[in-house]
Amino acid sequence: MTDEPLLRLESITKSFGAVRALENVSLEVRHAEILGLCGDNGAGKSTLIKIIAGVLQADSGAIYWDGKVASLGHPDDAKRLGIETLYQDLGLINNLDIVANTFLGRELVSVWPLGLVRVLRNREMEVQTKQILERLQISIGSVREKVEVLSGGQRQAVALGRAVGWGKRLVLLDEPTAALGVRESTQALERIQHLRDEGVAVVFISHNLEHVFAVADRIAVLRQGIVRGETDRAHLDGDKVVSWITGSSEYKTHAPLFA
Repeated sequence: MTDEPLLRLESITKSFGAVRALENVSLEVRHAEILGLCGDNGAGKSTLIKIIAGVLQADSGAIYWDGKVASLGHPDDAKRLGIETLYQDLGLINNLDIVANTFLGRELVSVWPLGLVRVLRNREMEVQTKQILERLQISIGSVREKVEVLSGGQRQAVALGRAVGWGKRLVLLDEPTAALGVRESTQALERIQHLRDEGVAVVFISHNLEHVFAVADRIAVLRQGIVRGETDRAHLDGDKVVSWITGSSEYKTHAPLFA
């Protein structure tokens, strides 16, 4: 395993008109690790994720992938590197089944002679979808179920499965447990840890510090577009992370942050 991080950001700056969303952000994501990315609303987390995903482009700074300068001018550039993103809205199509959602925009097609007829390879896509769900230990009755009939936890599992199925090296998760109950959140966190165990790196954005501390190897905090702190989880406690998020060095909880 190389000492070079999988992804390295150097002095990333991004503005929207007069609003500075990110300022000189330098951050790295190591191979097969979970990086917890924390910060209040408007801290710049989603902007940073969208830059890594190729949805937005930085005004200045550099991005390195496996030690080499990377150009992420379009989401397809990120996908070619093995980067996938799961946004909070999940991006699922309700009236399509699990297979169709998993292969949305990446359908397997056979082209008949002269290219006049294109046929979906439905059986092959169904088998691969089942393999992806089994890899994450996701149990759903039939992959031909429409997404609209699934529970919130099942929908999240399908979206995570799609991201994992295509994100071979880095998966970006934007609040993946935000709309889930306790049992479903626990299952989601187990799946995220399973990704790391398989050698996939994860950037895990969450407001839930208990979830971040449960799975992250390192934690970084953004506040007002600036990295306020970054270190191994083992060297942190909840009070320190909250102080980075709020900017108050005097912050101290009156009770344990985690039960």
